[in-house]
Amino acid sequence: MNEYQQRLYRLAQDNSNLGKMSLRKISELIGAQGKPQIAKHHLLQLDKKGLLRVNLDENVIDVVKRGVKNIGNKISIFSLPIVGSANCGPSTIFADERIGGYLKVSSKKLPHRKKDLYVIVASGNSMNDTNINSKNIEDGDYVVVDSNYSRPNPNDVVVSVIDGLANIKKYKLDQENKQIVLVSESTEKGHHPIFVDESDLIISGKVVDVIKNPKQ
Repeated sequence: MNEYQQRLYRLAQDNSNLGKMSLRKISELIGAQGKPQIAKHHLLQLDKKGLLRVNLDENVIDVVKRGVKNIGNKISIFSLPIVGSANCGPSTIFADERIGGYLKVSSKKLPHRKKDLYVIVASGNSMNDTNINSKNIEDGDYVVVDSNYSRPNPNDVVVSVIDGLANIKKYKLDQENKQIVLVSESTEKGHHPIFVDESDLIISGKVVDVIKNPKQ
């Protein structure tokens, strides 16, 4: 989701009367003052992505409930959006905002905070020696990311975007040289660190869990 869509989605989560507001009012609330067509366009995009149910003719804007509850067994299943792939090596895979599907996961396997989670598929093995809840990250694994963490702490494993390219790395702050270093943690040799300035880096979230993809 782009910035407008993120604001709209959060607004819909927090305000059950969103459908009764004018598009002009909604545009003001998302920082697009005087541009109701922007609000309309991105509402419809969220509807296409299955995140909102939008019917402007009937003044309906609802958040689509992604959790499906099995009442008999008291198990909640959440559908986390898969938004693309990220490289666990050099930055060679484009970051992708489009939702490519949903991963259904038991709530017991997820962190307490669920509304800001998304999934990205790992590509490569340069993080196969990291430790996320006692699990490493291997090629094809599903990496669970909390998008609420835009300013990570040193040694957090993050999804970063540099020049439109996504990667999964450990975040380190080199105070002495005033630079950020994105480091691989791998059993394989030859994975060099990435050195960036803060102004050249976008953090798309912190890795909070790994769902291992069964080996064939």
